[in-house]
Amino acid sequence: MGQAGNAVAQIFNTIAGLYLLFVVARFLLQVAKADFYNPISQAVFKATDPMVRLFRSFIPGYRGIDFSSLFLAFVVQFVAISVTFFLYFSAIPSLSFIVTWSFIGVLNFIILFYYYALIASIVMSFVMMFSGNMNPHPILLLVWQITEPIMSPVRRIIPPMGGLDFSPIFIFLIIGLIRNFIYQSFGVNEQIALGNTVKRIGDLVIGL
Repeated sequence: MGQAGNAVAQIFNTIAGLYLLFVVARFLLQVAKADFYNPISQAVFKATDPMVRLFRSFIPGYRGIDFSSLFLAFVVQFVAISVTFFLYFSAIPSLSFIVTWSFIGVLNFIILFYYYALIASIVMSFVMMFSGNMNPHPILLLVWQITEPIMSPVRRIIPPMGGLDFSPIFIFLIIGLIRNFIYQSFGVNEQIALGNTVKRIGDLVIGL
């Protein structure tokens, strides 16, 4: 593939990745029952609402969680893999291949979302503490709300000690174990996990 085609593939990958980020964020915001009126939440919901409404017509929610958002994330990943694979290799892999890697991609995306959200929460909390500004930014409020569903169960087992919350450490360990399981089970490496997914997968398949 020439430079022009490579540029098109990179642009498409970037756009698809950003949209997938918004869709996954919407799903996790609903899982956490985060503040709907937060300006960041409003931006996420407005960007994803047209497609989510379409899928919601035949995918019901459950206990306030809109699973149409999760299904949309899978569809976005499915389309991204199919199109990008075709742009790079002028071929479409088997349906089972795309479905498997779409599932892995969405699962890994959610895990990484929580991973970086926890890091952001810790860093911004320290910034607030040392700056003396105790009015959290809307983004920080949202990050706290998103990570609370995975933090609170751990806090029940490991309560804060001396004013320090050790629950993120154990969550990082759990995330690391899950990621290692995914990587070892499906042959995923860091390059595939962090980006350029289809190109790396395609190279792997062609090399077999």
